[in-house]
Amino acid sequence: MDKNSKIYIAGHRGLVGSAIWRNLQSKGYVNLIGRSHAALDLQDATAVKAFFDEEEPEFVILAAAHVGGIIANNTYRADFIYRNLEIQNNVIGESFRHDVKKLLFLGSTCIYPREAPQPMSEETLLTGPLEYTNEPYAIAKIAGLKMCESFNIQYGTNYIAVMPTNLYGPNDNFDLEKSHVLPAMIRKIHLAKALMSDDWDAVRQDLTLRPVEGISGHSTQQEMENKFRKYGISKGQVELWGTGKPLREFLWSEDMADASVYIMENVDFPDLAKGKTEIRNCHINIGTGKETSIYDLAALIKKTVGYTGEITFDTSKPDGTMRKLTDVSKLNALGWHHTVDIEEGVEKMYHWYIRD
Repeated sequence: MDKNSKIYIAGHRGLVGSAIWRNLQSKGYVNLIGRSHAALDLQDATAVKAFFDEEEPEFVILAAAHVGGIIANNTYRADFIYRNLEIQNNVIGESFRHDVKKLLFLGSTCIYPREAPQPMSEETLLTGPLEYTNEPYAIAKIAGLKMCESFNIQYGTNYIAVMPTNLYGPNDNFDLEKSHVLPAMIRKIHLAKALMSDDWDAVRQDLTLRPVEGISGHSTQQEMENKFRKYGISKGQVELWGTGKPLREFLWSEDMADASVYIMENVDFPDLAKGKTEIRNCHINIGTGKETSIYDLAALIKKTVGYTGEITFDTSKPDGTMRKLTDVSKLNALGWHHTVDIEEGVEKMYHWYIRD
C-alpha cells in the first residue's frame, strides 16, 4: 500500500474498524473509504456490488461483523451465522471480482476447539468440537478464513485472515444484553456505584446516551431500578454470570488496529504459506499472550471505577470456555508486539466511557 491507495474499511464505525481508520490516518493514508450501515447494508449483495463498481477499492479491510457476548451468541444463533456469512460472502466475493490487491479478514479466536491445548496455536484449528454457546459465530468465521485461504490457493489472491482475541476500547458496545464481558462489566459497576451514591444525575446521563430496552434518562427511578435488576445491578451489588474462574485474554482495540495495519504493510500470503506441503492454517493470531480471570478482571474494574459495593457470581449461569489464551509466537516472529496491558487498558477504557 502507498499513502494514496484507495482503502475500504468495512465496519469503519465499529470498535476495530474505527481504530484501524484512525491508525491509517495517523500514518498518512489519505484515500480511505467507509460507509455506515445505513448507507450500505453489507448483507445486500446488490448494494455491495454497486458500491464496489462505483468505488473500485484497491485494498479492503473487512472489520464489519455481527457480534455480541455470550448471552447474545447463545440466544440469537441463527442471526450470528447467517448475517456473518452474508457479509463475508458479499465483501470477499466483490473483492475478488474487482481484483482487489489485498484483503484483511478479521475473525475471532472463538474458532478454536473448546478443549484446545493452551496457549492456542493456529495449528489447532478444526482439531476438536467448538464451544457450544458461540458455535454458529465461530463456524461463520472459520468459513471466512477458509474462503480467503481457498481463493489464495486457487486464484493466487492475497487475502490474509487474522484472529484477534477478546477486544475492548473506544467505541465499544456497552449494551447490557449484547456486549462483550469487559464493557458490560464496566457499565454495570459504574451504574452500581452511581446507585450507591444516589447519583441519579449520573444514572440519567448514562441511560440518555445508552437506553436499555426502552428505559432512558427520562424514565422514572422505579423503572430504571426494575430494569437494572434484570441485569444484576442494584444498590450496593453487582451480579455477574458464571463462577468467575474462566481465564480470558484481552487486547486493546488500538493495538489490534496497529497489528492489522502492520500486516497489511508488511506481510503477504506467500510469506505465511511458505514451506507448507498442505496450505492451511495460514491465519495469524493477534493477542497479548497474557490472561486474567473474570474474577480478577471484576476486581480490577471495581478498583478503577471506585466502586465499594459487593460483586457476586451467579454460578447457575454458564461460564463459556474456561480458558482461551492465544499463542502469538507467529505474530511476534513477524515483528509485531502489543503495547497496552490490561491494567492500563481498563483505566483508559473507563475514562473514555465516562467522557463519551
